[in-house]
Amino acid sequence: MYDELFEAWRREGENINLQALPKDFYTRLADYVRRVREEIRMIDEESLRGKLLQREEENIRKMICDLIRVRYDKILRLISSGETMPITALTDEEENLYNNLSLCAEAYKNLLDDILHGRKPRKMDRKGMKGFLVVRVIKEIPQIVGVDMKVYGPFKPEDIATLPEENARALIKQGAAVEISVQ
Repeated sequence: MYDELFEAWRREGENINLQALPKDFYTRLADYVRRVREEIRMIDEESLRGKLLQREEENIRKMICDLIRVRYDKILRLISSGETMPITALTDEEENLYNNLSLCAEAYKNLLDDILHGRKPRKMDRKGMKGFLVVRVIKEIPQIVGVDMKVYGPFKPEDIATLPEENARALIKQGAAVEISVQ
C-alpha cells in the first residue's frame, strides 16, 4: 500500500488535472495506517524495526495530508470554475464531498444572481437547494436551458450536475441521468 500511496501522491503533485483513484482508495489507506500503528505499538520503539516503522508512519502521514489537500484544492478549482468533473476520477468519499461542495457553490451563485437581479435571495435547506437535484449523467447531453432560464451543460457521461428539479426529473425519465442522494 505504501507504493500505491507514493505513486498516487507523486502523480497528483506532477499533474494539474485531478488523477483517478480507485473508489476504495481511502478505505484501504485507513486500514494500512491502522496496521502500521498497531505494529508500532507492539514493537520496541528503540529497535531498528521500531525506528523504521515510526519513520514510515511519519512519511505516510505527510503524503496523505498533502495528497488530500492537493485533491481538495483541485476539486474546489473545478467547482468554482464551473467545470464538470467525471465521477470516475473521485473516490467514494470525494464524490460525496464534490456533491456537497457543488450544492454550496450553486447556492452562492444563486445568492449573487438573485441580489444582482433585485430578487429576494432563495433559501437553502440542510438537505440541499430546494427545487434542485444532483444527478449523475449517463448519456451525453447538449446544453439545456433550465426552467430557471439558466444554461446548463453540455454534459458527458459520468459528469455530476446540480439541475432544477423539473429538468433533472425529465433527464432521469429519459434515461440520460440518475439522481444522486446528497447526505
